[in-house]
This record gives sequence, C-alpha cells and structure tokens, in this order.
Amino acid sequence: MDLISKVRNRERLNQQEGEALYDLDLYTLGELADEIRREKYGNKSYFNINRHLNPTNVCADVCKFCAYSASRKNPNQYTLSHEQILQIVEGSVRNGAKEVHIVSAHHPEVGVDWYMGAFAKIREHFPDIHIKAMTAAEVDFLARHYGHSYDEILDMMIESGVDSMPGGGAEIFDEGVRDYLCKGKVTSNQWIEIHRKWHERGRESNATMLFGHVESRAHRIDHMLRLRTLQDATGGFNAFIPLVYQRDNNFLRVENFPSGQEILKTYAISRILLDNIPHIKAYWVTASINLALIAQEFGADDLDGTIEKESIQSAAGAASAKGMNLDDFVAMIKNSGFTPVERDSLYHELKVY
Repeated sequence: MDLISKVRNRERLNQQEGEALYDLDLYTLGELADEIRREKYGNKSYFNINRHLNPTNVCADVCKFCAYSASRKNPNQYTLSHEQILQIVEGSVRNGAKEVHIVSAHHPEVGVDWYMGAFAKIREHFPDIHIKAMTAAEVDFLARHYGHSYDEILDMMIESGVDSMPGGGAEIFDEGVRDYLCKGKVTSNQWIEIHRKWHERGRESNATMLFGHVESRAHRIDHMLRLRTLQDATGGFNAFIPLVYQRDNNFLRVENFPSGQEILKTYAISRILLDNIPHIKAYWVTASINLALIAQEFGADDLDGTIEKESIQSAAGAASAKGMNLDDFVAMIKNSGFTPVERDSLYHELKVY
C-alpha cells in the first residue's frame, strides 16, 4: 500500500515511512495533515491568555543554542525575588491571565526552596491560576545538584501547587546531537523518564522538539516516534510543540536555516505521526506569527497564547518580547479563516469568538 493511502487509512507509520513523508510535495502533505486536524477540531484554533515568566537567567549549563542564560560573570544576570515574582503574576492576573508558564535557568546557588517557594506563594495568593512550571531539564538539574530523586522533586512540585509541566529540554532526542548541543544536560532517556513519572501522578505535560539547527530529518522522526511510544504508555501529553531554532546571539553557527516549506512540512508530519497526542501547537514565538497562522492549514490547531512577555526566545531573535494583544490575536486567527477558541491550560474550551 502506498504512503498516502496508509495515512488516509490512519495506519501508523514507522521511521522509514516517516522520513519518506518529507519527500511528498508541500500541498499533498498539508492536505493530509489538514484532514486529520479538521477531523479532530473542525475549524477551531485554540489559544490561552497566559503569562510567560522566566525568574532567573543564571545557569550552570552552557547549551550552544541558548541566547538567554547568563554565566556568573555576565553583567546582565538576574534572579527575581519571590516578592517580584508575585508582583508580576498579580499584574498578569489583573490582565486576565489564566496560566503562568514558568521556566527558569539552572541556578546553582539558590536552592530547591527558591523554586518551590515561588510556586507555593503563587498558589497561596492566586488559587485559581494554572501553574505550568519546571521543564524536565530543571527537574533533572535540581535532583542532581541538590541530591534528590526525580520522584522527590516531582512530589515537591505537586505539594507546591504546580499543575502541569512544560515540554522544554527535549531539544532533539538523538544523543549524538545532544552531546554537541547541550552536553551535561538531561539525557533523552531521563527526559522521557521524568515525563513518564509525572504522567503516572495523573498530571499532564507538553512535549517539544527543537529543530532547524544541526539535526537531520531522520532525527526529527525518531524524536516524534519516541514521544508516540511514551504517549501510548501514559496518555499524559496534551500537546506537541515543534520549536523552530532561533539563530541570533548563540554559539551554534547554523548556515542552512530551514525554509518556511521545511517548517510547515515538519508541522504536517508531526500531525500525521502523532496520532495519540491531541494537539499540535504552532508556537508563534519561534515560528513567527505569520508562519504560525499558515501552520493552521498544515495540521496545527493551537497557537499557544498571548504570553504577555517572553525572554528566552526573544533573546535569540524572536519577535516575542512583549507578547501579543488579545484583540489582535483573535483578529489574526479570524482573518486566517479559523475560529478562535480560548481554552484553559488543559484544553477545556472557555470562549468561542
């Protein structure tokens, strides 16, 4: 049976077939992914009103692709106090945020209590806000650096009020590529183990893949299939987010940046391969808002959110430092021919525009 028929019959593809999808022309691939997307969600495009919060940029790790982290000698390093974090969250709640999305660097000196204390104080002061916090890379760092098990860190997170986990730190699962990109950080198997343990606690998380740097198409397919295998076992991922590598101000010298077509093909392939992960997110911060809107026709059904402020990707050149105005965001989705649906962090529909 040919590849297109297999996709239309909703048969699972293997590594070789996944790689072969890239050889299809863009419109065929888009059509296949769009059929799946519309079968699941019709014309709906999801987003949430959220705030991205990055409480420190002091990091023990040096990842070649990162433009955000600061070594201790960096004059621009910062670490927010719990009071400063609460002030930011208060302002965001006033602006209508339903989620605070917290990702920090791996600070070697503040202790586990600084991380957990921040979550606990947010939970105490703002009981209704959804706290999405702690990538698997942060969990691994805290466990290693401060002498805890993964189970202990994950239990502390739940006790401190964390509701769900972001998908950061996955990068590309191939260990050869990881060695080059982020040696010493969480391994692919550890990342998978941490999310497995989180899902076993009845909690949900996102999954990501950073692409467009030194990885091959085969590495991307391998990454997606490993996520599919974990999702078969746990069902805990609510969204897959293909993150487009940002090339400014970092140590990776990437000459061949992926074309818009390559990026759209990767979205479409992720929708086709990941039959068990409900949502495919075109994270406009890394894809650009224009490409993210087009990605809605290539399998993506979610555009993340208004985010209000963002520090990590914007440090590497993304146009996301000040977030997105809600009215503009809704208008852009409507103008692209889709129906904007505001959701909560776990994809319950709150408002259809």
